[in-house]
Amino acid sequence: MEGFRITGGEKLRGCVRVDSAKNAVLPILAAALLPEGDTVIKDCPDILDVRAMAGILGKLGCVCEMENGVMRIQNSGLTHWEMPDALSKQIRSSIFLLGPILGRLRRATVAYPGGCEIGLRPIDLHLKGLRSLGVQISEEGGVIQCDGRNMRSGAVYFDYPSVGATENVMMAAALLPGVTTIHHAAREPEIEDLQGFINAMGGKVCGAGTPVVTIEGVEKLRGTVYTPIPDRIAAGTLLCAGAITGGEVELTNVRPGDMIPVMDKLREMGCRVREDENRLTLWAPSRLKAFSQLQTQPHPGFPTDMQSQMMALCCVAEGSSVIVENVFENRLNQVADFCRMGADIRVNGRTVVVKGVEKLRGLEVTARDLRGGAALVLAGLAAQGETFVDHIALVDRGYARLEHTLSALGANIERIA
Repeated sequence: MEGFRITGGEKLRGCVRVDSAKNAVLPILAAALLPEGDTVIKDCPDILDVRAMAGILGKLGCVCEMENGVMRIQNSGLTHWEMPDALSKQIRSSIFLLGPILGRLRRATVAYPGGCEIGLRPIDLHLKGLRSLGVQISEEGGVIQCDGRNMRSGAVYFDYPSVGATENVMMAAALLPGVTTIHHAAREPEIEDLQGFINAMGGKVCGAGTPVVTIEGVEKLRGTVYTPIPDRIAAGTLLCAGAITGGEVELTNVRPGDMIPVMDKLREMGCRVREDENRLTLWAPSRLKAFSQLQTQPHPGFPTDMQSQMMALCCVAEGSSVIVENVFENRLNQVADFCRMGADIRVNGRTVVVKGVEKLRGLEVTARDLRGGAALVLAGLAAQGETFVDHIALVDRGYARLEHTLSALGANIERIA
């Protein structure tokens, strides 16, 4: 099993470019089922989740070709509405395909999706949204059967602003006659990017980024060429890598406006962060300072996908920090390994108190989810001695060749088969 071998103690310095966002690309790939004609996605990250999504599209009858960061999707062969069980269970984002398959074929079958074990992440909101559009849904033996032959536009209300459910309804409604309105919609930047993609294909979606999204169905969509937004989570992870090593890191292809909560906490910890139009530069102090409290929230609050990485910083910061995980109940998987590395952490339910220590010590640790695995890599960069992070296929789900990116900044890290 592959792992990262890291020798800590190097201050990261240099400039790297951030890839397009995993959480934007995956729903965009799903939405590529909607148009009549081919779709080209530029700057597509070569990560495991993208490969898995392309594999599912291929099983549905599409042709997906990836070359030099450009993904081409030919969907003229789309005839299947049954998603492959094995591939669907690999990634959570397979559930995004319900909306566009229903939009095109009015039928869909999918197994319950997989992904990281960071919490229940029920799909009831997805199903509620689709039922609001007239989809008949039955569940049996872990398989969800959707009959959309009587689909109609209408009003959808979510009890919680689910990103995936908002995106699924947007895609399902794009080709429905009439107007669909989503109330209490998720507001993440990736929602806005999906709106941009659908509209680039000739759709009529507005309101993304606000609690109310309106979709006016059109008769057909056309293929397009599109470049997704930069990955704010990958960018935040790299800023944390600079911060935990006391380094100086410059990132290009970023949108600083998407990263305000992360930059605020880094500044509270003593870092200096300069914002330019599509560039961020971080200068870290010799030792970070603890922050008072961090609570994860739906956007525009602090993103849960950055909580684990910030905890790694707290492990070596001067003072005590409090972290409250409000989104996923199991997103504390990395705590035990942090403690084995010498961290001082106390957990009470979803609240974590981290008292910073001067140094962590390197040892063998295990990635148990995508962002927790990235956080263990960060801890290894700051630890004394050698750290080995195994099960890094989970990290590869969201970071393209992370060891190459960190090596370009001066980290001593290599992939070991």
